[in-house]
Order: sequence, then C-alpha cells, then structure tokens
Amino acid sequence: MTEPITAALILGAAVWETGPSPTLRRRAMHGAALWHAGEVTYLVPCGGLGRHPPSEGEAMRDLLIEAGVPEHAVHPETASRDTLDNIRLALPILDRLGTRRVILVSDAAHLPRARLVARRFGLDARGHAPPQGARLVPQLKLALREIPAYGAYLWRLRHH
Repeated sequence: MTEPITAALILGAAVWETGPSPTLRRRAMHGAALWHAGEVTYLVPCGGLGRHPPSEGEAMRDLLIEAGVPEHAVHPETASRDTLDNIRLALPILDRLGTRRVILVSDAAHLPRARLVARRFGLDARGHAPPQGARLVPQLKLALREIPAYGAYLWRLRHH
C-alpha cells in the first residue's frame, strides 16, 4: 500500500522592497526541508501581491527552487490576501495534485487558526512550524494578533 500524497501549504508572509521578509524566507526554507526529508510530495507556497512584487507565492517558489526543490514539485498560489484565501485558493491546486492531506507551514502562533480554516474546507491538516528565528517582539505581536483573528475567523467561516 502506498503512502497518501501530502502537500505542504506554505502560508504567505510579506515581500519587502528589498526582497523576501525573514518570515517568508524561514517558512519557505522549512517547506524545502520537509520536501527534502520526504515528508511531502508537493509544495504549495501561498500568497498574492502585497506592497512589493513579486507575489508571496512567486517569491517562495523562487526560494524553494534555489533550495534544490525541483520545479515540478512546486505549485504556487499567487492571488490570496489572507489566511482564509491562502487555503481556499489552494483547494483547486490540491485537487489537481490529487490530495486533501496537507501540512500547514507557518509560525506556531498562527497554526491553530490556519488548521481551523483548513479543516473547515475539508482538508486533513496538521501544522508544522519552522524553528523560531524571529525576534521576540514580532513573535509576541503575532501571538497577540491571533486572539481577535481567531474569533473573527470563526465568524467568517460560519458563512462559507
């Protein structure tokens, strides 16, 4: 019996004027490590165009290929604006790849909300956070932001 196909959904983070933010780079490199370790068959970097080009998904695609992941294993989603969209807009990509089994790659504080969204869309989802490389203050801000965001997403998901 073969193992089911698993894809990593690498959730977006900012692209700065100078290039990928440290958070985006850390998430992409963690996705590449999961692929190299054989944990996932495909990588779906997620995120649309923010303040600075390219889109988050395209920036991560480039980082993943530079990290030795073959192009055929990388399937970017490049239109989303938030976590809900990251996952919703990745669904057709996952359907083409023949899987509903995903590993969500994001910061630890963000993963409970991302899992909530993924499961609401019928995905078999678990989370995997990269090692904490970010400074303490940005990580605390992210964690505190998750409290109201979780409630808002519970409300938004009732209407999907």
